[in-house]
Amino acid sequence: MVIAVVGATGLVGQMMLRVLEEQKLVIDKLIPAASQKSVGKKVVFQGREIAICSVEEAIGMRPDIALFSAGGSASLKYAPLFAAVGTYVIDNSSAWRRDTDVPLVVPEINFHAVQKHNHIIANPNCSTIQMVMAIAPLHKRFNIKRLVISTYQSVSGSGIKGINQLSNEMTGLPVAEPAYPHPISMNVIPHGGDFDSTGYTSEEIKLEFETRKIMDAPAIAITSTVVRVPVKGGHSMAVNLEFEKPYTIEEVNEILGHSPGISLVDVPADNKYPMPLFAEGHDEVFVGRIRRDYSIENGLNIWVTADNLRKGAATNAVQIAAHLIKNNY
Repeated sequence: MVIAVVGATGLVGQMMLRVLEEQKLVIDKLIPAASQKSVGKKVVFQGREIAICSVEEAIGMRPDIALFSAGGSASLKYAPLFAAVGTYVIDNSSAWRRDTDVPLVVPEINFHAVQKHNHIIANPNCSTIQMVMAIAPLHKRFNIKRLVISTYQSVSGSGIKGINQLSNEMTGLPVAEPAYPHPISMNVIPHGGDFDSTGYTSEEIKLEFETRKIMDAPAIAITSTVVRVPVKGGHSMAVNLEFEKPYTIEEVNEILGHSPGISLVDVPADNKYPMPLFAEGHDEVFVGRIRRDYSIENGLNIWVTADNLRKGAATNAVQIAAHLIKNNY
């Protein structure tokens, strides 16, 4: 089993290496690849130092699986070249998510969308992953009619620039390359991605499109607001659901309590609810603040938190790889 990690020096690429170690996949050879400026540098994997190679060199080694976290333009350029030599590419960028021939996958929900001829597989947006983990099991039972989503996204979702901006602002250092158009320390910014002519941002549009595609539910009405908050790691979301069918809170708790990858943290009397401070470093999606929305029939509110670098990116990609191996792709 030969696995490449393309973009091995980035935040998500480094997390992919860590999760590959933790998941204990049987890997005969690891190929870390990155841009030309990183070629020759070393990464540590399973206690060994491995030199980073160029993406072209990695293609020539014909890996079985390539985990991509190198940005959309690199994915568009190189993913088809890997696929042409028989590699299964699992891409973390948004480059392929809208392609009708490319499955968009959260393994617990829709790995069945992957067929053997699908040599490019898209990893969804971090916020989408954690939300659909929580709502897909509920949709199966009660049929979601409408979603209203508000995100509270950490700066690590903007890569090292976001982390550096928050850190420097908090310590009074100058910010050489800001990730945001405004200060993020002591602030919240209702802006993720680029605005379009409707006033929505690209991050909001991704969240809406990807949710429908993963859940194969084109009829769900969705509206969303993406907000960046001064938190280093871990994304949170307030999700308001309107079901077509009646439900009870007990049924919701039972469904989520038995859903793989979900951890219920919902004891408000003891101040227990999901928070990014405690989600960071974990692969589960944490759900709490479960309560009925009395303003509409069959309405429900939930709060969802997860580590955006793990289940929101690296862990989900590695889980897809594990499923490919398990199913002898």
